[in-house]
Amino acid sequence: MTVKKQSGEEQVATFLSELQHPLKAEIEEVRRIVLEAVPELTEHIKWNAPSFCYAAEDRITFQLQGKGFFRLIFHTGAKAQTRTQSGKLIEDHTGLLEWAADDRAIVKITDLTDVMAKKDKLIDVITKWIEATKQS
Repeated sequence: MTVKKQSGEEQVATFLSELQHPLKAEIEEVRRIVLEAVPELTEHIKWNAPSFCYAAEDRITFQLQGKGFFRLIFHTGAKAQTRTQSGKLIEDHTGLLEWAADDRAIVKITDLTDVMAKKDKLIDVITKWIEATKQS
C-alpha cells in the first residue's frame, strides 16, 4: 500500500490539530490573517511549525517556542538572498517589526487581544514583505 504524501496545507492542518500550545487559538487566528492577507501563499511545516511560502520559497514562519508568546519570523528563504539595495527590506511604518537583520524581522504575539490589536498592521507588513521578496 502506498501512503500518499500530505500537501503542505494538509501538513499544517494535521500539525495544528495535534498541537498542544497555550496560544493555539492565537496561532490559528494569525494563520488565518496571513492567508487572507496574501491568498497566493502556500504553507507547509518547517522548523517544526507552520511556514508560508511565495513561489515555493519560505517567507514567513511561526516560531512557537517561548513562554507566554510566539513569534512570526519574516525572512527571505532558506538561503541568504543577494540584494541590490542596502538597508531594511521594507519600510515599516507600523513599528511592528523587530529587525534581526536587514532581511529578517520578527513580530511577537502574546494573546488574542494582542493579535486583534496588531491585525491591521500585521496585514500591512505581510503584504509589503511578500511584495518586496517577490523580487528576491
